[in-house]
Amino acid sequence: MSEEVGNVPATKDQAKIVYLLYMVGLLFGITGIIGVVMAYINKGDAPEWLKTHYQFQIRTFWIGAIYIFLGSILSLVIIGWFVLLFWAVWLIIRSLKGMKALELEKPIENPTGWLF
Repeated sequence: MSEEVGNVPATKDQAKIVYLLYMVGLLFGITGIIGVVMAYINKGDAPEWLKTHYQFQIRTFWIGAIYIFLGSILSLVIIGWFVLLFWAVWLIIRSLKGMKALELEKPIENPTGWLF
């Protein structure tokens, strides 16, 4: 008996794990980094509809990093705390929106968008 060892195709369960890692990242920041690495790794082997999810997840990570950076700098003045609060709400909404579309096996309509 010989088993073929090769690339395992990306599944929607793996994409769901990335969304969950992002939300857990609100408490433990390192999980967001793990999630984006998973998204980069799985993007190439995914079917087209799932690739939109990985693109959405990758952009969520990098846009979120910008929000965190700006919020951290601006936290010296009060507005930064509002930017960080916006980022947390934004991340939760994007992750829930992505998981809902994932369960329906639908692509993300605008994976390159900045908002929700």
